[in-house]
Amino acid sequence: MRGLLRIVLVLCIGATALTSPAASQIGGIKVPKVPKVPTVPTAPAAPTTQAPAAQPAPADSTPSTAAQPAGAQAGAAAKPTGPGQGAWVNYDFQPGEIPLYVDDFSRDRVGNFPKRLEFISGNMEVAEWNGVRFLRATTRSSFSIILPDTLTDRFTMEFDATGSIANIFTTVTFAPNAPSYAAFRYFNDRLQGGIDGTGPKALAMGKPSAFETPFRFRIMADGKYVKVYIDETRVANIPNADLGRSNKITIEFAGSEEKPAFVGNFNVLAGGRELYDALEENGRVATQGIYFDSGSDKIKPESTPTLVEIAEMLKDHPDLDLLIEGHTDNVGAPASNLALSDRRAAAVRQALVDIYKIDGNRLTTVGFGDTVPAKPNTTPEGRQQNRRVELVKK
Repeated sequence: MRGLLRIVLVLCIGATALTSPAASQIGGIKVPKVPKVPTVPTAPAAPTTQAPAAQPAPADSTPSTAAQPAGAQAGAAAKPTGPGQGAWVNYDFQPGEIPLYVDDFSRDRVGNFPKRLEFISGNMEVAEWNGVRFLRATTRSSFSIILPDTLTDRFTMEFDATGSIANIFTTVTFAPNAPSYAAFRYFNDRLQGGIDGTGPKALAMGKPSAFETPFRFRIMADGKYVKVYIDETRVANIPNADLGRSNKITIEFAGSEEKPAFVGNFNVLAGGRELYDALEENGRVATQGIYFDSGSDKIKPESTPTLVEIAEMLKDHPDLDLLIEGHTDNVGAPASNLALSDRRAAAVRQALVDIYKIDGNRLTTVGFGDTVPAKPNTTPEGRQQNRRVELVKK
């Protein structure tokens, strides 16, 4: 590549951190006796292997916008890690580009069934846990997420969950009668998950966990190539899983009055291309893959794959300079959003310099707060897309 390319890296900001709710507030959930884990990659602070009081991730915790996962590992003690460290070194989940469905039930009334979901069967209601809301099931229950159109060939899905009772699998189906579907369960004091069905299967055991501890379940699909993750652990890597596609995603899970099951903080995103390819094609590209602690400039460990891709792009193209821009949605005071976006942009630069040894002279930063929205801030999907990192070719 000739000449000096200037790229603007617009950094999604305004991620909301997950907070572990008080166990006494919702029947069936107990505060794990383990340390607190950061949701979707915590820069300096990462989900430790110690089981934290799992915190569900709000929808705006991804790249400083995507919903932050609330992983909680029960029992295993471990030092907190940051991007590119510990278990996150080989973590390769990267969220899609365009939010199709984002919901943390914050607009629903506690005790009601969520307005944006389609009820199928069972006994379900919105329950609140320290300001974070879940869909709570006390029987075998099912519902569907309605999408604006048929799900794209490439997509990602993330949500927080606890195990179902009696070793029953929680299933995630993307089309009626599709040969393959995603699944997980709580089994023998551990989490098990992956791809099940009549087609190729891959069900692996994850880390030890308490039944009541929420974790982040993630699916990344590119055609028939599907990867599934429980928190930072990849439990399935299948090149020929036929999930099918439709305009509905159906989830079935099971709980009881004594042991309710919980799901929440949903994010379904379309697309996902190589940053450099998209940049060359369109002159700019947005990424949803950099996550922050809520109200903080700490980058979460789940940001590792995106940071690695940016660093490799810079190393492969030594003539490129990056302007790292921070952007937020309009939630909060404009002055606070502006200051936070500035600090987060600086944090991304520092991570690239300290962890990936990029020359700091090639990176400059600026924050714009909520002054340059990509979409109207009138929907959860629009707000998430506004919390973004964008690379602009100049």
